Amino acid sequence: MNPPRTDARRHHDPEVRGFASDNYAGAHPEVLAALALANGGHQVAYGEDAYTENLQQVIRSHFGPTAEAFPVFNGTGANVVALQAVTDRWGAVICAESAHINVDEGGAPERVGGIKLLTVPTPDGKLTPELIDREAYGWDDEHRAMPQVVSIAQATELGTVYTADEIRAICEHAHAHGMKVHVDGSRLANAAATLDVPLRTFTNAVGVDLLSLGGTKNGALFGEAVVVLDPDGIKHMKHLRKLSMQLASKMRFVSVQLEALLARDLWLRNARHANEMAQRLAEGVRAVHGVEILYPVQANAVFARLPHDVSERLQKRFRFYFWDEAAGDVRWMCAFDTTEDDVDRFVAALKEETAR
Repeated sequence: MNPPRTDARRHHDPEVRGFASDNYAGAHPEVLAALALANGGHQVAYGEDAYTENLQQVIRSHFGPTAEAFPVFNGTGANVVALQAVTDRWGAVICAESAHINVDEGGAPERVGGIKLLTVPTPDGKLTPELIDREAYGWDDEHRAMPQVVSIAQATELGTVYTADEIRAICEHAHAHGMKVHVDGSRLANAAATLDVPLRTFTNAVGVDLLSLGGTKNGALFGEAVVVLDPDGIKHMKHLRKLSMQLASKMRFVSVQLEALLARDLWLRNARHANEMAQRLAEGVRAVHGVEILYPVQANAVFARLPHDVSERLQKRFRFYFWDEAAGDVRWMCAFDTTEDDVDRFVAALKEETAR
């Protein structure tokens, strides 16, 4: 049978690689194959399809028998829907100052979700019970937004990873104050690969209430999910998802991607590879005079400080972003499709530019 005809044509060089974001990577071939598999015939819209139903069993295999997944379009949508579900109109969310929900979501949690963020400076992107206490007060003060949720990112926006014990301590501390705990898990797979433990070990097993589960950064074409770990304590998720414009009509195409990642070990293979490439990159960078690695490399990100002019020249050869341009800080990300050759060519280019 001849392949389907298409009038589309390629507009990019598939050999080009960058280190700007794991979102630059395409979709994993196994995910694309799953999309094609789900494409035939008709399925009921808005989540009443066979793929979304099966996804629930896959999610429970990772996060326990009470877990329920609500597929959404993107990570910001997942975070906004999740945080709305556990806050009142007067509620607030405690998070790290560097958190994605504070820095990189265009104000969506506050402007779209109507949620006040109470931010805390952290040395490494990670909250602790002591840091949480800087904002965990004033529940009876009508002049102050009420702290109702602690939101942490795993891995963090600075590429660091919480241990299961660290998350347990946060959950116990938050719950003692009547607050729930949300995990922004856009790179949850990378954290699990680093810790070498199942996803449940640092989520439902330690008291996390709900999480945003990433897919796009780990090989999906698009799509994430809000995963509610205790449905009895969190209601009306379906209504919030629709209200927040995150309800996919053809939801099977989101669900089947998450199934392709999570049903077996693709999620872990992809994350381990990205992490290994970041370690290789960090090893190469450490040998370059004048370049400083800023944070422990625990997931698929390398943060470094180098002369501004070196970065600008290097950016003409490989795409990457400044993290703090005034300080000369940059971020280099590895993806599931980053190769050893990609890393080695980048390190060689870095050495060339620093030697000029």
